[in-house]
Amino acid sequence: MQLKRMFSTDGVKGTVNYLDVQKKYEICRTAIYFAISISLFAAGYIQTGEKTNLLTIAAILGCLPASKSAVNAIMFLRFKSCGEQAAEEIAQHSQGLQCLYDMVFTSYKKNYVIGHMAVRGGNICGFSEDGKLEEKEFYQHISDILKLDGHQNVNVKIFTNLSKYTERLEQMKVLEEEAERTQAILATLKSVAL
Repeated sequence: MQLKRMFSTDGVKGTVNYLDVQKKYEICRTAIYFAISISLFAAGYIQTGEKTNLLTIAAILGCLPASKSAVNAIMFLRFKSCGEQAAEEIAQHSQGLQCLYDMVFTSYKKNYVIGHMAVRGGNICGFSEDGKLEEKEFYQHISDILKLDGHQNVNVKIFTNLSKYTERLEQMKVLEEEAERTQAILATLKSVAL
């Protein structure tokens, strides 16, 4: 509960509970879009007594953004935010580091859910609650993305053990900050995450 007071949960990518907030947003938006289309169809039918009218056409066209929104909702329903206990433990050890929460990286073969990432200079470390995370494939995927965006010599390490991860966070605090490089890497990571 304390963590929710510390961090914004407004659905901004990279913040605590981003995935959970985004799920609710996408579901509500989808319901509203479909409700608009249904109400347009009903209004046209009630007014003319026929299915063939201009409001029916508007209702059918309204199903396009509603369907797109439904696809987005399904994508977000597949993933869950970093656990509250893990997020609280991480928050105690990540002060002073540039961090991202609830990052989902998609590739052609697999999706990688990283609950938390910290970036300092050319070093990225992350924590995933997914015990089946294929680390080598993720390293290759994220390294390729970083190289394409012009980031060279970036060290990436993902942990599935929380205590080892928090230990690494403490070690990262003594590394050289390189603020400009850190911000550039953060921007790249945000741009390629769901």
